[in-house]
Amino acid sequence: MNKILAAVAISVTLVFGSTLAHAGTYPTRPVRMVVPFGGGTSTDITARIIGEAMAKRLGQPIVVENRAGAGGSIGTDYVAKAKGDGYTLTMGTVGTLAINKALYRKLPYDPGKDFSYIGMPGYTPTLLVIRHDAPYRTLADLVAYAKAHPDKLSFGSAGNGTSGHLAGELLKSMAAVSMTHVPFKEGGQALTAVLGGQVDFMFYHPVAVLPYLKDHKLRALAVSSQRRSVAAPEVPTVAESGYPGFDLTAWYMLAGPAGLDSEVRMRLVQTMQAVMQDPAVQKQLAQQGVEPATQGTAQLAAFVNAELQRWAAVVKQAGAQVD
Repeated sequence: MNKILAAVAISVTLVFGSTLAHAGTYPTRPVRMVVPFGGGTSTDITARIIGEAMAKRLGQPIVVENRAGAGGSIGTDYVAKAKGDGYTLTMGTVGTLAINKALYRKLPYDPGKDFSYIGMPGYTPTLLVIRHDAPYRTLADLVAYAKAHPDKLSFGSAGNGTSGHLAGELLKSMAAVSMTHVPFKEGGQALTAVLGGQVDFMFYHPVAVLPYLKDHKLRALAVSSQRRSVAAPEVPTVAESGYPGFDLTAWYMLAGPAGLDSEVRMRLVQTMQAVMQDPAVQKQLAQQGVEPATQGTAQLAAFVNAELQRWAAVVKQAGAQVD
């Protein structure tokens, strides 16, 4: 009997000790953070700011890997199917973790079930921008032209299912106009198309468009969020411009696979919380137009579920659908 008890005690000690060692030593190698969009996009920049700050605290590099395509679904699905050991994470967005569920008929992952949410860097509105030499001075001008010339105006986006795509679709619906959506693989490509006159306008993040606004290459007609952007406070909201209730605010979410080890997740959560309290990180994010989130870790799953319902209603109102 004493031998049996001793064996049990040794077994328990080994298991418990292994768990502590696992939690205490993670990470022992570089961590991969998958960005489901191209390099230089707002999601990519946000991920690199967060990743660099977390790496300093974790003692291992966090390598940002861009896996763009299908409105962010390709890279996001890759993480959903990864091992839950904490070495594969994603910087999710409102598109990949909320909009795509309602927009795509066959989404290969379930945002509400396939992820473990770690932390939320914040929110960012999008600005409706046109070439500076375009004849439209206000959103009303743009809509008036669209009404008089159905399907003559086009808007670009970083791909089907992105917040820029849905913002354009919602504007079409609320303004009762017909315009053509032109999806690109990356937001930078869409922005280049606006600058070159291949498409007429797009909704895009402040960090990408502010330099062009300052150089008088682009003009911002409206902001997609319910309140004005801190990065461009002079730009009126779409709601202020005649469409009450228009509110499309993008957000970012650091997440891992649903089966993420609980001890590892706690280490990541604590690291993320420390990063978000760092004044230097806060300043970097603010410079990108990212406004701080208020949700605590315990509220993240409920937040995503609420966003899934909200965006399903928006997608239905906009009449958007992707096969």
